[in-house]
Amino acid sequence: MRILGIDPGMAIVGYGVLEADGENIRLVSSGSIRTEKGSRESARLLEIYNDMELIVEKFKPDVAAIEKLFFFRNRTTVMPVAHSRGVILTVLEKFGVPIFEYTPMEVKQVLTGYGRADKKEVERMVKYSLSTENLPKLDDTIDAIAIAICHTRNL
Repeated sequence: MRILGIDPGMAIVGYGVLEADGENIRLVSSGSIRTEKGSRESARLLEIYNDMELIVEKFKPDVAAIEKLFFFRNRTTVMPVAHSRGVILTVLEKFGVPIFEYTPMEVKQVLTGYGRADKKEVERMVKYSLSTENLPKLDDTIDAIAIAICHTRNL
């Protein structure tokens, strides 16, 4: 099964593509979509839409696992992130990719056994799950991979 994990954002959308066969997990690809901070929000959303289309067309995921918004400390970022998420969901729906949503707490609970684990603990469990020490540097990309791994545990 090919899983596309997505950590939505306006400035950065992290993604990770995994192959999972029930026992083994392999990282196929990962990266990020980055938009220019000074650009109009509509232009940034179109860029996310177009890049997400390319990712879905290239990797042909069987399912997508995306971070679910449930609580935000920063009110100024919640709306742009929600808009980005909406654009991403639209692309996935357009291509008929089944969508599964996980809160950050659910992802942390599944990966580490503790819903309030810190980023370093999640990163350590991503490395362990993929049997590698080499991960992307960007937290958003690691989070996207973690979301995809979370989905493999819920199959």
